[in-house]
Amino acid sequence: MKLNEIELAAKRLEPTIYRTKIERSTTFSAMTGGEIYLKFENQQKTGSFKIRGASNKIAALVERGEITSAVASSAGNHAQGVAYASHVHGIPATIVMPKSAPIAKVSATEGYGAKVVLCGDCYDDAYNKAVEIQEKEGATFLHPYDDLEVMAGQGTLGIEILEDLPTVDIVIVPAGGGGLLAGVAACIKQINPRVKIIGVQAEGAPAISKSFKQKKLVTTDSVSTIADGIAVKVPGTNTIELINKYADDVVTVSDAEISAAILLLLERTKQVVEPAGATPLAAVLNGKVDVKGKKVACVLSGGNIDVSFIQRIIELGLASRERKLKFRATLLDIPGSLEHLSKVLSDVSANIIMVQYDRWSADLDPNEAIIHIACEVSGREHGQRVMKALEQNGYKVVKE
Repeated sequence: MKLNEIELAAKRLEPTIYRTKIERSTTFSAMTGGEIYLKFENQQKTGSFKIRGASNKIAALVERGEITSAVASSAGNHAQGVAYASHVHGIPATIVMPKSAPIAKVSATEGYGAKVVLCGDCYDDAYNKAVEIQEKEGATFLHPYDDLEVMAGQGTLGIEILEDLPTVDIVIVPAGGGGLLAGVAACIKQINPRVKIIGVQAEGAPAISKSFKQKKLVTTDSVSTIADGIAVKVPGTNTIELINKYADDVVTVSDAEISAAILLLLERTKQVVEPAGATPLAAVLNGKVDVKGKKVACVLSGGNIDVSFIQRIIELGLASRERKLKFRATLLDIPGSLEHLSKVLSDVSANIIMVQYDRWSADLDPNEAIIHIACEVSGREHGQRVMKALEQNGYKVVKE
């Protein structure tokens, strides 16, 4: 993919997309020892970068007179991009999404006028159904990542980053099917080869990471991650070729690390970022990339997260940062026992958020009960103080 193709895409996209801001984070810079900048693509139209590739592809097809209707498969963000771009050009669109797709993404896609078909458990199942519809109806299939014009659209992010932050040392990009990473890497390396490009995947969906290490296309039999936007078993042939040519590394992060990054973004920047979009920051915060003394751009690729899912993310994030302490203890089953335990916790500023009694365990004496407690603490050190205080007051405590 040549740079002029990405530059042409940028011109096509000017009337359609937002030029999202990139800002330095004092908080994350202090936490990592690097200069950390956040590219807020979660604020893009339709809530993610995917509108760039979808809009460029459809605009190019319209220019050539090669499209009358569209069909696409997507975990959600490409769906909205295709739906929006199709609406702009007056083209009917059918989008196949996994049954697990967040309700917010399904509703938004329908809101842009597309017909949504739910099929399968992951992107790859939806892809197979979309190909079936394309063959049956004769619509134009719009691949979410393994298409050069789609990748060129995604690559326009690279142009913006270099224009706004010309002295950047490292750009960190989420990777699922690989379209964003391939496009951004191809763009930036052709303009400034000095800049390092790092891809990030979820540990439960590491096909591109494996492909990069083995220098060939590698697929996985299954995926398991909260990052639905990058839960891909089969990356693109074209994307892998470009990633292996231009990227400097591909790392992985755990779901717990992703959740903690989302929680930090909510707390420190007041930004809602979906799991896939938080992977670059998760990589930086957990030392997966050496950023000390470097100017680093983290692409927050999307913000389309289901509101009902945020609670789960917060719980995971609190647990991974040891902000939530769970334990069980044996009490005398008499009035005042819980009051005394609560007083101990209050004295060390632990906030009780859950209490559950168990009076039926076989190893309990008749006058005893096991109590399960979850409480909020400020971190590991505070949690250790809580456990020590309980033990000093005679409680036999077991962390859960």
